[in-house]
Amino acid sequence: MPFLSAIDLLYWRDIKQTGIVFGSFLLLLFSLTQFSVVSVVAYLALAALSATISFRIYKSVLQAVQKTDEGHPFKAYLELEITLSQEQIQKYTDCLQFYVNSTLKELRRLFLVQDLVDSLKFAVLMWLLTYVGALFNGLTLLLMAVVSMFTLPVVYVKHQAQIDQYLGLVRTHINAVVAKIQAKIPGAKRHAE
Repeated sequence: MPFLSAIDLLYWRDIKQTGIVFGSFLLLLFSLTQFSVVSVVAYLALAALSATISFRIYKSVLQAVQKTDEGHPFKAYLELEITLSQEQIQKYTDCLQFYVNSTLKELRRLFLVQDLVDSLKFAVLMWLLTYVGALFNGLTLLLMAVVSMFTLPVVYVKHQAQIDQYLGLVRTHINAVVAKIQAKIPGAKRHAE
């Protein structure tokens, strides 16, 4: 069973694999709503250990009854190399460093008001997030994000023309409002369209 790419999963190109991944994510997130992270991790580890120990015992009994010498049932997986090379670790840390530095530069620019309009947009976003935070906790938002990841791409593909039309209208209206606000703010830097 070959593994699908993330795009194939989100577009439900293999319904069985996507259903397994989507169901697993939902089960994990719903478990986290009822139990602590430590409990969920412990239960998942116990379930995995129970399955592998039971399978190992079953294969050992089967080998003893049939008098075969198949060996350890997980031998192929035990021999797989799972270490990260120094180059891989360096690549991931370089990528992480790039994103952290970019984020810090952008936050510095916004908090120290390099561009008044961008800082005001950020302030409005933070103000809106206070209301979102009052309505939902982080786990609920994560659950909504996972459900959206697995549903919105398919809905967009099926109704792309209508969605693009309405998004264009919204974008035009927002750009008009932002232009009016920028015109009324003294010293606001205007971006080229």
